[in-house]
Amino acid sequence: MHGLFLLPALARYSDAALLLLRLFIGAFLIWGVWDNIAHSERMEEFASFLAKFGFPAPRLMAPLSVWVQFFTGVAFILGIATRWAGVLCAINFVIAIVMVDRFGGLRGAFPALCLVFFGILLATQGAGRFSIDAWIERSRKAST
Repeated sequence: MHGLFLLPALARYSDAALLLLRLFIGAFLIWGVWDNIAHSERMEEFASFLAKFGFPAPRLMAPLSVWVQFFTGVAFILGIATRWAGVLCAINFVIAIVMVDRFGGLRGAFPALCLVFFGILLATQGAGRFSIDAWIERSRKAST
């Protein structure tokens, strides 16, 4: 009965679940900023959006935010520097909530809150077995 309630057999899939989470969140982050990378006018629109919400130096902050999200997405997908990427993801979206999303209430802030918590999860748990991080760690241990 204990096993039926707690479903311990599912624990063997935790690395696969982390991989799916990393792939999904990473792809979402890249998709969300790709138009800003590919089209300079979209980056200008984003800088204007940031200015409207009182961000300091919006012409600097817009590309900084976009590139942080892009490289965080790539890092999540590859599973490289995942803990750092998680920290950057959490920080980036805390800023988004404080500066913009809080005006939309909980429902408006929910997507950014999810990205904060996904960032925290990946920062604390790491990428799991199916990652470049794990390969680096295995290589390091094998050489010592």
